[in-house]
Amino acid sequence: MSLADELSRLDELRQRGVLSDEEFARAKARLLDGAAAPAPALDAVNRLRRSRSDRWLGGVCGGLARATGVEAWIWRLVTAGLALFGGTGVLLYLLLWIFVPEDPI
Repeated sequence: MSLADELSRLDELRQRGVLSDEEFARAKARLLDGAAAPAPALDAVNRLRRSRSDRWLGGVCGGLARATGVEAWIWRLVTAGLALFGGTGVLLYLLLWIFVPEDPI
């Protein structure tokens, strides 16, 4: 959707009374500044790094723990459980080990 379409959509919402004038002004300023906040899930993916300190093999579960806030032992348990179901856990772990960069420090 283009910027003009977004602005006309915001104006339409304001005219229908869905948005107050103050809400419209804030939404318009945010749209024109281009400062849209990234989704929390996308932010977690961007922060994902393999851990150097909390690792058993490649640091994948330690990195997942740091990025999501879930304990590393839970990620290890999930990975082991998935490994028992057709090797999915092993495949995912290897892919993450290959494609996720290591924590710089």
